[in-house]
Amino acid sequence: MSASVSYREPAARGRLRIYLGCAPGAGTTCALLGEGRVSAEHGTDVVVASAETHGRPGTGALLVGLEVISPPTVADRGAAVEGMDLGAILARSPQVALVDDLAHSNAPGARHAARWQDVEDLLAAGIDVISTVSIAHLESLSDVAAKITGVAPQRTVPDPVVRAADEVQVVDVAPEVLRDRMARGRIYPPQQAQAALGGWYQAGNLAALRELALLWVAATLANSPQRHRPDSHGLGRGQAQERVVVALSGGPEGETLIRRAARIAARSGADLLVVHAARHGGPAAAVRTALAGQRRLTEALGGSYHQLADKDIPTALLAFARAENATRLMLGAARHTRRLSLPPWPGTTQRVIRDGSGIALHVVSRASTASGASPVTGEPANEEPSREGDNDGAGHLLAWPRAASSAMGPQTASPR
Repeated sequence: MSASVSYREPAARGRLRIYLGCAPGAGTTCALLGEGRVSAEHGTDVVVASAETHGRPGTGALLVGLEVISPPTVADRGAAVEGMDLGAILARSPQVALVDDLAHSNAPGARHAARWQDVEDLLAAGIDVISTVSIAHLESLSDVAAKITGVAPQRTVPDPVVRAADEVQVVDVAPEVLRDRMARGRIYPPQQAQAALGGWYQAGNLAALRELALLWVAATLANSPQRHRPDSHGLGRGQAQERVVVALSGGPEGETLIRRAARIAARSGADLLVVHAARHGGPAAAVRTALAGQRRLTEALGGSYHQLADKDIPTALLAFARAENATRLMLGAARHTRRLSLPPWPGTTQRVIRDGSGIALHVVSRASTASGASPVTGEPANEEPSREGDNDGAGHLLAWPRAASSAMGPQTASPR
């Protein structure tokens, strides 16, 4: 199922198409190369900018007949790492560049730190890009993926980069098929395969990652501009834009709060605002360091960061939320004492709840939720009730296009 939209980026900018997978071996690289081959056979000027074959014969065979821009090999921490020759691709200026693994971290000395930044340069140069990404590498879901698999992703892509794509398609494959591919040595070598099958590649983990990918795409489709275009009578949505405000203390729980709020905002098409409130004089040095990282995370997730100074913390938070027309306010609290995860001014939680009329309040535990989290949403089971519930209702939609495709090949692709 797909949906079109009525606007486009300037004509000079390239289009981005992404294959989204739930786990290694799902078939995103094969789908990428398969689409590239079909496009090339139909006369499109296609080059392979990067392709992570991992030595798999079937994947490597798909490179035959395609023009490959030889990637530079550089030393990174004593190992030889293949990069992507961004300068050579820009100079070659193809119609379409196939760029595998959008979340790839570039080696030291590269023009950019991450491959998704390379892709931004290609798009700005008017080159269409087809790429791949794993659901675990989306910044807002990296903590959920870590809870599901027990392995924290080492590299991520900001969600807005993927949401801005002209089309995202899930390469959907059943957990049983993935496990069979693993057992046959088609994903990892035999010794690694056995360890994976008994570890994070268990059927339950794969099913949760698969559903996470489907729900993420469905939520993004539900909030695409196409869903909110005026109808034939010229009527708009008839609803105010939702805004989610997160209150930070500067503690380590802040990243969990921000990611959770970002997921809520994504589901409802809301703006994300993150705020730290402190008394006059500013936070301590350790808190400033933590807040700097949380600010970077907020911006990577497409939110805005704000700083308040006031001797009355609850009043300042509520005043900010109301001034920003917030529909939800999220706070952190200790698991057992339920004290607000902000500077411990007496009665802060109670005052916010008492005076926060008209705003849906979410009070979330600071403690680990690994044993009580939903395997799909990653939302903590010990959240305090809010004045309105979160609705995850979303169907299993596989893709959305934001614009018609021309040189980018077919609109659908099967897992290979």
